[in-house]
Amino acid sequence: MAKSMKIISIVTLLLTVCFALLYIHFGNGVFLTVAISTGTTAYHFVFRLLVGYFFDATMKNKANYNKRWFRVGKGELKLYKFLKVKHWKDKMPTFDPKAFDVSNRTWDQIAQATCQSELVHETNVVLSFLPIVASIWFGSIWVFVVTSVLSAIFDLLFVFMQRFNRHRILRLQARLQNPTK
Repeated sequence: MAKSMKIISIVTLLLTVCFALLYIHFGNGVFLTVAISTGTTAYHFVFRLLVGYFFDATMKNKANYNKRWFRVGKGELKLYKFLKVKHWKDKMPTFDPKAFDVSNRTWDQIAQATCQSELVHETNVVLSFLPIVASIWFGSIWVFVVTSVLSAIFDLLFVFMQRFNRHRILRLQARLQNPTK
């Protein structure tokens, strides 16, 4: 997954530059449209990589999952059941599968990794709406709004998945530490 994201980021950045130069040189609106489309795509991939690298560098998959922000409430669990998170979570891509590998990590480490991953995706949700500002210069606000909303929804799925998984991990960890309960 990581390799694919990097390749898509580089390719869409290069395409953006190429089509922007073609637009500047020829003035054809089609080139501008393609430059905007590839530029928006590049933005969504590049900032996700940068946000992930930032959290990796600063947190190193260490988090206090007992903090209030990371606690999962009963209402949330009902939402996750309604959304059937249990049925689709394993079909979602993982950027760094090693961070969640039970053969190399403890349940405590995996729970911490879910916290960091959650923060990455929550940050991505917020940053997904930044391209809307570009509509000031390029118009077509609805294109920017739709791509931003879809991008934010995609990241929300990962937030739900991490919170759902962490809740289950912590319950399992508690049972393993105190098997009589």
